Amino acid sequence: MSFKTNFLYIAISVLGTCTLFAQNLPLEELDSVTVTSTQRINLPFKKNSRTITIITKADIKNSAAVNVADLLQQVAGVDIRRRGTGGSQADLYIRGGGFDQTLLLIDGIKMDDSQTGHHTMNAALPIEVIERIEIVKGPAARVFGQNAFTGAINIVTKKTVENTVSANIEAGSFGQLNGNVTAGVDLENSSHIVHVGRVTSEGYRFNSDYDNANYFIKSTFNEDKQPIQMIATFMERKFGAQNFYTPPSRGFTEYEETQNSLVAFTTTFKNEKFKISPRMYWRRNQDMFLLRREDPSFFRNFHITNKVGAEANASYSSNLGITGFGLDLASVSINSNNLGNRDRFMATAFLEHRFKLDNGKLDITPGVAMTYFSDFKFNAFPGIDIGYAITNNLRAYGNVGFTYRIPTYTDLFYSDPATAGNPDLEPEEAFAQEIGLKYFSPKFNASIAVFNRDAENLIDYIRPNVNEGIFTATNIREVNTKGLEFDAAYNFKISEFNQTLGFGYSYLDDNIMDQNPELSRYSLNTLRHQFITRLSTQLFKNIRQNIVYKHAERTTGQSYNVWDASLVMKLKQMEFTVTASNIFDADYIEAGFVPMPPSNVLFGLRYTLN
Repeated sequence: MSFKTNFLYIAISVLGTCTLFAQNLPLEELDSVTVTSTQRINLPFKKNSRTITIITKADIKNSAAVNVADLLQQVAGVDIRRRGTGGSQADLYIRGGGFDQTLLLIDGIKMDDSQTGHHTMNAALPIEVIERIEIVKGPAARVFGQNAFTGAINIVTKKTVENTVSANIEAGSFGQLNGNVTAGVDLENSSHIVHVGRVTSEGYRFNSDYDNANYFIKSTFNEDKQPIQMIATFMERKFGAQNFYTPPSRGFTEYEETQNSLVAFTTTFKNEKFKISPRMYWRRNQDMFLLRREDPSFFRNFHITNKVGAEANASYSSNLGITGFGLDLASVSINSNNLGNRDRFMATAFLEHRFKLDNGKLDITPGVAMTYFSDFKFNAFPGIDIGYAITNNLRAYGNVGFTYRIPTYTDLFYSDPATAGNPDLEPEEAFAQEIGLKYFSPKFNASIAVFNRDAENLIDYIRPNVNEGIFTATNIREVNTKGLEFDAAYNFKISEFNQTLGFGYSYLDDNIMDQNPELSRYSLNTLRHQFITRLSTQLFKNIRQNIVYKHAERTTGQSYNVWDASLVMKLKQMEFTVTASNIFDADYIEAGFVPMPPSNVLFGLRYTLN
């Protein structure tokens, strides 16, 4: 079936049902949110012509989630495949893409890792320091560069915590014991946020224990003149990785330790028409893996990756609209006992312009990203966004774009008795399109998105026949992915208390299963149907309840239903929480060979000193 036929079929069938996708936000809050993940041309949420989900502080509090991985699982179109509790390792997928095809950013800083996308969520911050999360779905290469193959997620940190100290301790099933302290101070010419936390567990199954530490500092200096912002993070994960990479029949006792750190400095110069934000940053990741935990000499992988970069994003406003442009330079290196010692230089130039026509109702934003890789040469990613304000509350939009991903060093050079990299791999490429509608009102917010992606040279690990035990990284044939997403939220009151009922659904259809599933190692586990319901309700002054229902059906035939809930009781400066996960003890697997935890509960106490 041709692309035109595919896309027309989706558009007619979905628009005919009038299902909608929405944000769980009051209208007045939507008016005030400026989406910063678009990098150069920052726009109010309501005026953006892409599929973007905003998770606010209130959403985080009412999510029944204790970390970013659990939180993102509640967003239609996002597939988080966890391997246990505590966020020790979770892979991030958007719209059926791979874990190497989604870009994670912190305050707009790209956190991609040249070793493997398995480390993407290692950089995720503790929810105590997050202001909001911006999720951009669809082709985003022209905005961010090559790693945003199927989308990007920008974690926006809090600006200040206003001279407070908050301490939190949690304990629960599987010997979970978590603690953290978050402090904010506002001085005469500077402000600072500091967070220290530790998350531990004995594990819910053999060799699933973990000990994770989080450190975060955000400071703003010289506030009276030219503010300079510094952010520094250090995330350490130590965890039993039973069957993370090998089947139970092999009998290995896998173990892994990772360290992820970031240091960045940013400032902004602006006047009425011109704004430029230069930035310098250093991202480091360290990964140590043992195939036998009790015998480090048997098989040990050790990798250190560094990314040192400088970038500047700018915008200029004129009578013709807003022009955005930028330059991102980065030096990437890896030192590894398995992958070798290698380095890469990348340079990306961005250019886009937003035209406004028909008295501002119609906006057209063409743009392009042009990237030079020292080992994969020059590539360009053009695209265009179009939006039209049908009414003040209803907006139609569409976008098309080319997207691209160069192989990771694991894809190119990894080697073990069962897996082989391929230095002759070609980059992955795709042409993607989407159309949508957004509706906003004080009580009801909704929107719809339908999309199509034609990809070629996708990388999978393939063996030539069922008798061959070695899976080799290979550019597989062309793959078409199409689908729809909707989300809706209804805000209402009971006894003067705010209540919210939210729904989300996503559907994916691809032809990846046309290949022999016995010959593929990773690509055959698409989340075909995903349904999410969120109820956040308050019936008494100091008590709020949250219930989350998740249904998932994968192309492998696995189908499961998971219920989570939380109760929050606030008494002056203290807050008591109870979080229950997998309440009805569903038996399911999200990734590989790892069964997810049974029913479990976590009790928490937070004290805030102003």
